[in-house]
Amino acid sequence: MGQLTLAAAGGAILLFPIAHAGAQEAVQERPQDALADSPASTEAAPAPLQYEVKVNAPGDLDELLEKNLDLERFRGNPRMDREQLRRLVRATPEEAKNLIATAGYYTPVVTVRVDTTGAKPVVIVDVDPGQPATIDKVELELRGFDPTPPLAASEPYDTEALKRSWALKTGSVFRQSDWEAAKRALLREVVQTRYPRAQLVDTQAVVDPETHKVSLLVVLDSGPELRFGELRIEGLKRYPEAIILNLDKIRPGEYYSESALQSFQARLQDTGYFASVEVSADMSSILGEQIEAGQESQAAEAEGASVTKPANRGPAPLLPLVVRVTENKQQNVSAGLGFSTNTGNRAQLNYDNLNVWGTRFKSAITMETKKQAAHANFYFPTTERGYNDSAGASFERSDISNEITAVTTLSAKRNWGGTNLERSLTFEFLSEDKTVVGLEQTRSKSLPLTYAITKRSLDSLLFPTKGYVINAQVGGALLPVLTDERFVRVAGKAVYYRPLGEKGELIVRGEMGALGSKEKRGVPAVYLFRAGGDQSVRGYAYQELGVKEGDATVGGRYMLTGSAEYQYWFKPKWAIAAFYDAGNAADTVKVAMTPKSGYGLGGRYKSPVGPINVDVAYGHAVHAYRLHFSLGFTF
Repeated sequence: MGQLTLAAAGGAILLFPIAHAGAQEAVQERPQDALADSPASTEAAPAPLQYEVKVNAPGDLDELLEKNLDLERFRGNPRMDREQLRRLVRATPEEAKNLIATAGYYTPVVTVRVDTTGAKPVVIVDVDPGQPATIDKVELELRGFDPTPPLAASEPYDTEALKRSWALKTGSVFRQSDWEAAKRALLREVVQTRYPRAQLVDTQAVVDPETHKVSLLVVLDSGPELRFGELRIEGLKRYPEAIILNLDKIRPGEYYSESALQSFQARLQDTGYFASVEVSADMSSILGEQIEAGQESQAAEAEGASVTKPANRGPAPLLPLVVRVTENKQQNVSAGLGFSTNTGNRAQLNYDNLNVWGTRFKSAITMETKKQAAHANFYFPTTERGYNDSAGASFERSDISNEITAVTTLSAKRNWGGTNLERSLTFEFLSEDKTVVGLEQTRSKSLPLTYAITKRSLDSLLFPTKGYVINAQVGGALLPVLTDERFVRVAGKAVYYRPLGEKGELIVRGEMGALGSKEKRGVPAVYLFRAGGDQSVRGYAYQELGVKEGDATVGGRYMLTGSAEYQYWFKPKWAIAAFYDAGNAADTVKVAMTPKSGYGLGGRYKSPVGPINVDVAYGHAVHAYRLHFSLGFTF
């Protein structure tokens, strides 16, 4: 028996199995077969013939055949009759062998029979796939990859690492889907950096059905090594050019990198100035030079001259970096309604202006049952060093657990880093009026400075299933300037996600805080600690756990909470959850580490804007059930 060669120049490879002497097929039809012709077949508009299909094949081959056989595809078709079914039955063995070959089996035995003993005919397809074809030899030929001077000596392309990344190893079963995926992955790895014009110029898979061995050949040409050139901006009209220039980390002469383009585009999209952003390298800029070189080569050949490739290529043309933007409108007004089991009903009005004295202005008024707030902030364009600076003012009044606070804040903040590692430094002045039911009203002011760092390692920011997030803060008001009581404060929280099985997920969460000061009186309530609520200890009201003063619950010096939750996704977007929360807040470490627990069950739904969580929790210390509702995860 000969070999089967599958070849293409840079295109898809189609597998056509060769007939084998050992292959068998049979179509068995009984004389009394109900599919035989009968007078009923001549009746007008006969009812479509109903039948079942049963595939007996090992591994995943049964699923492959059930999804792709014409027997299944035309089952229930209104035009199906006995003659059409007989034709499908006769064609099934060859069709099945073609499908099975894509999974690496080239000498299958396929038997098709029809069982008419039941109420409906049953077409039974029995498959013995035989021995799978395995990869015996892999030849990767990499052409080009000659670095452009002057970096030839210092930064050669690691072609050996590229060969090691090839997915189909010798000894593995040859499957068409894996073959196509491996070629795409090899090409993808090259075109992402330095050689975006690389292409597969030849690919072959030679199959020997007698030995069940496959030899692979892949020829990849790198094309020219390309580098970035100067930045060109299109579509910018009303906003300053510095918004884009300060976020551009790509320098002329650097190697082409697809990830660098994507990162630049993501940074621009996050600014809020643009409705759409496209960052690309202008490949058309080098076409003229390539066409001219090709014409010169053809002219030389026509004159009989010898055309020899130079030993070293000259410097490749630089690719202009192009940023195309569609600007958001300068002013925007929006309103919204909502509800939270923490703070009650909510109505919010927002006003944004993207160009106020060269800054982005954002403001909002929020009215909730337990909180009312207003804020206005100015966000400066990102600096060349990557700093995001802002300044603003806010007012918030809250009435929670019989503690009424009204806080006015002036703040300046510097934020830097990316999504995975974010840092900030915040300088604030706070003036607070606090009334505890049954006690006298107090006033305090403070001038704290706070440093915060957040580390994220998640598979998804919107619907995480694996990874962790850690946040830590340290700060305080240490100078006796506009400060009634000096203090130092540390706080931290973390959440960890881990898949359990195919449909399960474990979520572990923890939070802690500590305050050091000579007196607690004079420290703004926002810097003290309380627990309880949707994102804390479920089974208790929002910030219900703290220090009792009169008829109210106020913040304490220490806080410690923890939570463990198991989610089971019985459908792609729906899950049930079981959880156990525990924690407390107090003025002493001993009491804070004496937790109050809550536990219960909940439902989860993956909405377009984030996970919707509904929980029913039992607060063990208060002997009561409480409903909790939240959208997304706040961190």
